Amino acid sequence: MSSAAHRVTVLVYDGVKLLDVAGPAEVFGEANLLGADYRVHLVSPSGSDVTSSIGMRITVDGASATAPDAGTFLLPGGDAHPRTPVTRDLIDAAQDLAGRAGRVASVCSGAFVLGAAGLLDGKRATTHWKITAELAARCPRTRVEPDALYVRDGTTYTSAGVTAGIDLALALVEEDHGPDGSRQVARSMVVYLQRSGGQSQFSAPLQGPPPRSPVLRTVVDLVTADPAGRHSPATLADRLNLSTRHLTRLFRQELGTTPARYVESIRFDIAKSLLDQGYTATQAAAMAGFPSYESLRRVFTRELALSPAAYQRRFATARRLRSE
Repeated sequence: MSSAAHRVTVLVYDGVKLLDVAGPAEVFGEANLLGADYRVHLVSPSGSDVTSSIGMRITVDGASATAPDAGTFLLPGGDAHPRTPVTRDLIDAAQDLAGRAGRVASVCSGAFVLGAAGLLDGKRATTHWKITAELAARCPRTRVEPDALYVRDGTTYTSAGVTAGIDLALALVEEDHGPDGSRQVARSMVVYLQRSGGQSQFSAPLQGPPPRSPVLRTVVDLVTADPAGRHSPATLADRLNLSTRHLTRLFRQELGTTPARYVESIRFDIAKSLLDQGYTATQAAAMAGFPSYESLRRVFTRELALSPAAYQRRFATARRLRSE
């Protein structure tokens, strides 16, 4: 990675989501361990320390007005938005910092601050799916994309909720240091394979809660750790010291599906992520545990009405995220 210094200024305020701050900061910090030189500074409009959404106090480095120009200006979300209007001090601070930054990024409801500051006018943007309609109503000059993890429009980036801020930060690292650099960071942090910005907020693991039963959670762990391994219902039942019939009953009762279909859904999501990483469809099929490309293609067609190749063309990597 390049060692050129890159200042990241994060604007915080009372009620800011702690993970919206810490998630991206950890990505930049991990990149530094691999040779980058990100310098993360926290500022508030007044220069006073702030209290996060969970009550933890955040110490800042100073006031936004006195902060040096930044390579990246990052605006995390907070519980107040969109329930209440954005305060004048936040709007002024955002306008000032954005005007002196090489690129501007927001996490989750931070987009409401950018919107109130006029920084999303004429641009494409996203936020958490629960509040995209409100963002569109407040920012009629913004084209809100409700089903994207993050959106890049020129030098402006907006992202969906919570962990999508990590995906966004990985995309920024990729922009600065290339895809290999961002993948090293993702592997080092042991986060899920980097997802492209265009990927749906409603990917398979997010559509429902994780299994409550320890037995079923073990199945998830086994398949995720070795997706290409043997995970037939009989094999899983044997490893869990259960009968196949009992294991099938557990899946039916809690998840409303069969063991085989659930294993297939995990492999499907892994295959999507591998395609996002740039692997070929044949490679993704083998690595995700599908017996052939054709079997992967059938699942993609059933679930997305797209072939793996068509999916990859639309949702390849952050570098291919369309911009206007």
